[in-house]
Amino acid sequence: MWAKIIFVSIFGISQVLGAYVFPKDFIFGAATASFQIEGAWNESGKSESCWDHIAHYTNEIDDHSNGDVACDSYHKLDEDIKVLKELGVDSYRFSISWPRILPEGFSNKVNPDGIRYYNELIDKLLANDITPLVTIYHWDHPQSLQLLGGWTNPRMVEYFADYARVAFEHFGDRVKQWATFNEPQQFCREKIWGEAPSLGSVALDAVAPYLCAHTLIRAHAKAYHIYKNEFANQKGKLGIVLNLPWTEPLTNTTKDIVATNRDLEFQFGIYAHPIFTKDGDFPKLVKERVANLSKLQSFKKSRLPEFTEEDVKEIRGTADFLGINHYSTSLTSDASDEIDLFTPSINNDRAVKSTIDPSWPASEIFWLYDVPWGLYKALMYVKNYTNNHPVYITENGFCEEAIDDQGRVHYYQGYLQSLSDAISDGANIVAYYAWSLLDNFEWHRGYTKRFGLYHVNFTDPSRPRTARSSAKWLKNFIHDVKSNNL
Repeated sequence: MWAKIIFVSIFGISQVLGAYVFPKDFIFGAATASFQIEGAWNESGKSESCWDHIAHYTNEIDDHSNGDVACDSYHKLDEDIKVLKELGVDSYRFSISWPRILPEGFSNKVNPDGIRYYNELIDKLLANDITPLVTIYHWDHPQSLQLLGGWTNPRMVEYFADYARVAFEHFGDRVKQWATFNEPQQFCREKIWGEAPSLGSVALDAVAPYLCAHTLIRAHAKAYHIYKNEFANQKGKLGIVLNLPWTEPLTNTTKDIVATNRDLEFQFGIYAHPIFTKDGDFPKLVKERVANLSKLQSFKKSRLPEFTEEDVKEIRGTADFLGINHYSTSLTSDASDEIDLFTPSINNDRAVKSTIDPSWPASEIFWLYDVPWGLYKALMYVKNYTNNHPVYITENGFCEEAIDDQGRVHYYQGYLQSLSDAISDGANIVAYYAWSLLDNFEWHRGYTKRFGLYHVNFTDPSRPRTARSSAKWLKNFIHDVKSNNL
């Protein structure tokens, strides 16, 4: 159970004796995403998103559900504000829906009701002393753009830049924290984004992930420069959100150690390295490995597109902060001897296997375990990788359905302790957002998996929200931190 902590103030930093350490201005928040909670999928001018299309026309959703209503947050905005206020958070991370703002995908037609909805949300958050952190893209672009190739189409750089400009124009006078993209690794590598059936496995597995990475990094940089050059008077911050599941070598053999580093570069470095290092380019390891394997596989050139010199200049340093989504840890071993390197795919390029320690406490979803020291190691890795760039923990959470969710409480206790330890050891962590405020549409898991601090009854048309034990624990934790920081 929660034990009261004792703070002393030293040089403006709140020190906890034998427990937690947080800066006096540290931000605590909760997070959601538009498609997962809003519903109102075809109301008031919103168009079909790529995820609407997947849920309606494929068999990729475990329970055959969809996001048509979800948490009905589009109609229950006031209730969401109420639970945020009840939770006592400083900030709310949410995303705006591209098809709700620009139904056709292009900036020539702006949907006034979409603008109204997000203006109302932002204004009510600020009226309740809750700072918005807005993610511009959390996976739901208009299906019309998916038909043009989605993120494998380089024209998406311009389409996204135009969309971001609309967001800055309409919301930037009040929104001072922006994230361009959420977890590009997921939407660049997942095979359920509604790709055209004509695309073959080589196109999907070996080419598309790299085309996507190349496009979105350029799109991020373009949006950053638009914000800094055209909206400098708004004086806000803009970053990007990357996921970093930590991994350790399964053994202390050189092969497993090398494989673990390779895995981190393919999962994290491919997106972080161009933005957060002086190179402004993909990691050397990734470039060389994909080029060598592409040659071995008789491709005319590397499957990984190159950045031009102008791209590198445009991309380097384009983030005021790095958002990190972290949930769990795995153990990595080398799989070079077990795969056919002549079969092109990003997984064969990585050539690793992942496993877990069976003693780790499991959640109710197959990939998530309670391994708090993994967060500490991930944050120390990021500290070194980015030269201690400011970091927001933009997602961290546990999958458990029970209202009395003691597994989630235990998870948050341990992970916040590891976060505190990383801060004590010099990591530049600015904020922490719990995932998620509400149970929601959990992508291809549908409504079968629950991450919410607040339970949502999806069989009740009114979608009532009920605080779980973890919400009550986190509320008390935030209160104790803040009250002892006065």
